[in-house]
Amino acid sequence: MRPARTICAGLRLALTTFSVAPVRAGRVDRAAAGVAMALAPVVGAVLGAVLAGAGLGLRWLGAPPLVAGVATVGLGVLLTRGLHVDGLADTADGLGSYRDAAGTLDVMKKPDIGPFGVAAVVLSLLLQAACAAVLLDRAWPAALAGVAAGAAAGRLAVAWACRRGVPAARPGGLGAMVAGTVGWFAAVAGLAFVAVVALPAVPGRAWQGPAAVFVSLAAALLLVRHAVRRIGGVTGDVLGAVVEVGVSIAYLGLALS
Repeated sequence: MRPARTICAGLRLALTTFSVAPVRAGRVDRAAAGVAMALAPVVGAVLGAVLAGAGLGLRWLGAPPLVAGVATVGLGVLLTRGLHVDGLADTADGLGSYRDAAGTLDVMKKPDIGPFGVAAVVLSLLLQAACAAVLLDRAWPAALAGVAAGAAAGRLAVAWACRRGVPAARPGGLGAMVAGTVGWFAAVAGLAFVAVVALPAVPGRAWQGPAAVFVSLAAALLLVRHAVRRIGGVTGDVLGAVVEVGVSIAYLGLALS
């Protein structure tokens, strides 16, 4: 059982890592990081509920589904400071460079963005916006569950990417802080939580929501496996990419009907 102080520090870290919530930064160490990564799916679900509320509000005001979908995804980028999108761009550029591990990490550290990064970000955001439009065109309970589950699925993928046994690619940085900090019980509990959130997302197909969550997690873990093979482990950029891949695939699975 973790001390209450560690749980509070982990919750603060989760909120400041996965959102722009106005929470004062607290203690940052591997114990707090483990709690933060385990709580990531819950933070994602709350963020998704906020995004769904904004999207449904636009629909109520008469906005077409696609406009509401684009605005919802754009708001999500703003509420996360664009960190995960930036991680996706850096990871795509690095892995797309086909250099050795050191060269790939060097590309990922550069502040500019290359063609692989641009393509990855554009395709990811377009897919998310189109799928969000489909979700927001459903009855509000399904729309709320769909957007919340999609956002939570991306953060669930981070929890699994930080499970014990997954190494960090560098000795320092966010990857080293959080890699290997999440136990199997917390990872499985997070999966069960997100699957339950997704149950009402597809009217008449209760199985499709959890199935979309499982598929999105599998896709994200394939990216993690590729990163471990190429650069030896995860970095903060890889975790950002994992969020965007998880959200994109979850949205796609939830939008299919």
